[in-house]
Amino acid sequence: MNQVDYLRISLIDRCNFRCLYCMPEDAELDYILRQDLLTDEELMILLKEVFIPVGFRKFRLTGGEPLIRPNVVNLVRQIASLKETQDLSLTTNGYLLENLAEDLYQAGLRRVNISLDSLNSETFDHIIGNHGRSRWEKTWKGILKAYQVGFDPLKLNVVVIPDVNDHEIEDLAALTLERNWHVRFIEFMPIGNSNLFGDRQWIPSEELRQRIRSKWGLSEGRVKGNGPADIFQINNAKGTLGFISQMSECFCDRCNRMRLSADGWLRPCLLNETGQIDLKTALRSGVPLAELRDKVQFLLDFKPEINFKLRDSGTSTGTYTRTMSQIGG
Repeated sequence: MNQVDYLRISLIDRCNFRCLYCMPEDAELDYILRQDLLTDEELMILLKEVFIPVGFRKFRLTGGEPLIRPNVVNLVRQIASLKETQDLSLTTNGYLLENLAEDLYQAGLRRVNISLDSLNSETFDHIIGNHGRSRWEKTWKGILKAYQVGFDPLKLNVVVIPDVNDHEIEDLAALTLERNWHVRFIEFMPIGNSNLFGDRQWIPSEELRQRIRSKWGLSEGRVKGNGPADIFQINNAKGTLGFISQMSECFCDRCNRMRLSADGWLRPCLLNETGQIDLKTALRSGVPLAELRDKVQFLLDFKPEINFKLRDSGTSTGTYTRTMSQIGG
């Protein structure tokens, strides 16, 4: 396995979108109460005294929607200022990005991943669960603002849902032709909205690659990332295409990450709930930081077992206890 040095940090479980693949449209979600979220101070303590000492150096801020977290710019500044931070990025739906992009960049953020599941406003609003005024244009303006400010690389995440947006694959891929943008196609997963997954399932990445290959030609990308995406490039395009194939092409051997939920649960694997640690309760109960480091180190040592021997077990009940928004993406 790769060295596990990358922590995805959920700042909040709430979101201003209600995407089909993240949460069922009519579901009643038990959002984390504000007092149960990790505070900025608690998060910084865990980073400085627990995660960095055991080897974490790369951090991604997620949600829910991280930009609705109060004082998010200041939190970015604090994490970016840590001398051990080698990489800091953020995943957002982009809706609030137009007004925050400049401040985030000045605070030290350099990389953003923005969800863009459709270029059609009606399809986009259907996917995000919006039944009022269209939100596509404001999201698109956020993407353009981030590009203008200087975020590089600028990545666009596309969750491919059969019979919903899969007909747009070529149009979305074409965004990389004239811009140094990086589009990532993500296979639909059974976390978040299991009913929709059961109805539609997923499309293998190779099928998407073949469609793009037949139109433009496609070659393996010259730059390889640390994450799970397989990188390709349309011939003579400025940007790249990535394919995250967690359903059709296992990449457990390349996994270098863990996830910290907004209420302080450390999860070693997105698709497996084995071995989670409640760090917030331990911290608030006065458990010594050295003991918390030992617990996290033990989980780091145990992660290969989860990845290679337990990856098919997922959950003990067959149903994931948390939605994607609650896990942290």
